[in-house]
Amino acid sequence: MKSHRVIGLRPPSSALRPPPSALRPPPSALRHLLRHRPTPADLGSFAVTPIRSLIFIDNHFKTVRLRRNFTFWRKLQSLGMSNNSEFGQHSVEGEHEDEGNSYSSGKHRSYVWDYFDPLPVAPNGDKKAKCSACGQVYVTNASSGTSNLRRHIPKCFDIDEPGPAKKQRRAPLDQAMYREMLAISIIKHNYPFSYVEHEETRKLHKFLQGDVKFITRNTAKADVLKIYEREKMIIKDKLEKVTGRICLTSDLWSSITTDGFMALTAHYVDENWNLRKKVLNFRVIPPPHSGSILAEHLINFLADWGIEKKVFTITLDNAKYNDILVDRLKGHWRLNNALVCDGDFTHVRCSAHVLNLIVQAGLKAIEGAIEKVRESVKYVRASAARKYKFAECIQMLSLQCGKHVRQDIVTRWNSTYLMLDCALAYRRAYTRLALVDSVFKTSPSEEEWARVEIITRLLKPFYEITTLFSGSSYPTSNLYFHHVWRIQLYIEEEMCNADQVISDMAKDMKEKFDKYWKNYSMILSFAVILDPRYKVKLVEYCFSKLNMTFEEREMKLKCIVDGMHKLYDTEYNIPSKTMHDSLIPESSNVGGNTLDEMDGFDTFQSQFKVADNEKSQLTLYLEEQNVDRKVELDVLQYWKENQVRYPKLAIMARDILSIPITTVASESSFSIGGRVLSKYRTSLLSSNVEALLCTRDWLFDLKGIKMKTRTKWMKILLKTLKH
Repeated sequence: MKSHRVIGLRPPSSALRPPPSALRPPPSALRHLLRHRPTPADLGSFAVTPIRSLIFIDNHFKTVRLRRNFTFWRKLQSLGMSNNSEFGQHSVEGEHEDEGNSYSSGKHRSYVWDYFDPLPVAPNGDKKAKCSACGQVYVTNASSGTSNLRRHIPKCFDIDEPGPAKKQRRAPLDQAMYREMLAISIIKHNYPFSYVEHEETRKLHKFLQGDVKFITRNTAKADVLKIYEREKMIIKDKLEKVTGRICLTSDLWSSITTDGFMALTAHYVDENWNLRKKVLNFRVIPPPHSGSILAEHLINFLADWGIEKKVFTITLDNAKYNDILVDRLKGHWRLNNALVCDGDFTHVRCSAHVLNLIVQAGLKAIEGAIEKVRESVKYVRASAARKYKFAECIQMLSLQCGKHVRQDIVTRWNSTYLMLDCALAYRRAYTRLALVDSVFKTSPSEEEWARVEIITRLLKPFYEITTLFSGSSYPTSNLYFHHVWRIQLYIEEEMCNADQVISDMAKDMKEKFDKYWKNYSMILSFAVILDPRYKVKLVEYCFSKLNMTFEEREMKLKCIVDGMHKLYDTEYNIPSKTMHDSLIPESSNVGGNTLDEMDGFDTFQSQFKVADNEKSQLTLYLEEQNVDRKVELDVLQYWKENQVRYPKLAIMARDILSIPITTVASESSFSIGGRVLSKYRTSLLSSNVEALLCTRDWLFDLKGIKMKTRTKWMKILLKTLKH
């Protein structure tokens, strides 16, 4: 019989020892004794509790160390009870059967073996154990001990709850997924690569998952580049499967480091007839930025993506070097037999840039008329006291327009329009401020306010049309003709204005309009004809409202219609073998065995008659009755539903409706590039900039603009079309 001595306490007689069932006090009472100083009254129920019952009273106390029990007995000694035979050493004989897992050959067995399974001894003599939850293997040699096992237990088990050992509620961390999500957060939110090394970030991740393995900035960068390469292959596969043509936009941007970046964006309609936009490249282009050098870079980009034979159009701004660039591209595509209609429709000028040039030309003529408004806005925004005084004037006049006082940027005409529009809303407030503030001397007169009102009315359609043209998630090519015609109509009307200043403004704008849009873009004019609500009749109507002779109207109309037939006949209306074979007549015999060489002539002649009179799908579409123009119609959806009736024409419509009429899609990447390559990250490699920007576009590009915004501009479009 074995016994254990604790602090010299004398074991009681075996006859006085109660049965084992009476040796286990309630767990709650034992916890109280282990945490607080016990009193003699508290110890009444523990007078006969053996040490081993204190150590392994229930499963919750498997982690309690033996020294805690020594502390308990020391508390008994401090109360003067250590010599009481009731608290002496108890024999543990007979208890080995009940608690055999606690002792083995007289030695204490660690609680870690309730969570680990021992493995066979390795050939080299190493002893190992495997975690029963996650399978992690640790060495358990005598020199190693079990400390590493104890540190691992909280990662996989809830050891603080009573009862048998339980596996951790959450699964072990997937380190690969953790690294990918970190890389994606860096891509989406423009975090620096050092974000993964931030002390508080690591603390947060450690708190959420104790077994997380931290990574360095170089590892984060490698993960970002890995995602970029993976997504690039996905996009390349999608572009390869595009059955139609692909349209391009491109532009240059100068970064904060003065490096020149070229953005290349692809626009296409996918198999579900949804318009897609993908930024393909955002690459540094070393100087000089001549047209021929830029063309070489573009050719290399397209070859890398494998779409050099699928290009339909390329939309560029009005820089002079872009004319040389397009000529070089045409020559390259002509050699590869990939040029559509010998390049007649390849180059599309950015409509937003042309509108900007037209409006800027007009604003130069009326600079003096809006100068007082600009100075009034500056005066109000100069100090908090003036803002407060102006607010008092607004409140006194009960003006409830809800607009903010805006200051314009001289080089951005749309900000000038917003400034004038806001100033007109607070026109009376400015007048009152001039009465109560003797320092305010720049308030416009009533005549000047009237002129500003006319200018704002003239600029409003330009602002609305520019905003509508700038969309990239819905077709814009079918909006071109009608709205360019509206602009021309407004300018011609204001040229006859009685106010000489407004008349001069309109004349300057008309001069700039004729430079770029005297002959409307032919390929973009096709798009409005492919809108089943308008077709050719809208073109005829618009020309009839303009200041031109009948011969000029007929010539322009004929040029557009003939160009559309040329594109359809040369690229899309390719005769099939089935149609050609159907024209071969079958031999026939008439009158029994009598052979007549003229038999079948009538049938032969009628077959060619039908072939001569057969109309193309384009002609049948143009002759079909128009759809009600007041109906809100998704043009792409219309051609998707009618591709069975007009299979060849639907392919042509899909390609034309995917043409972007502005370079806004490429320019929008510059604003993202400015956040990626900020003044705090000027040393970022250009290859990393491209990977971050392009991957962000591929992963998080919206499938469509917000429905509220799209509905708003569609309502504006319908409103203008009804007038």
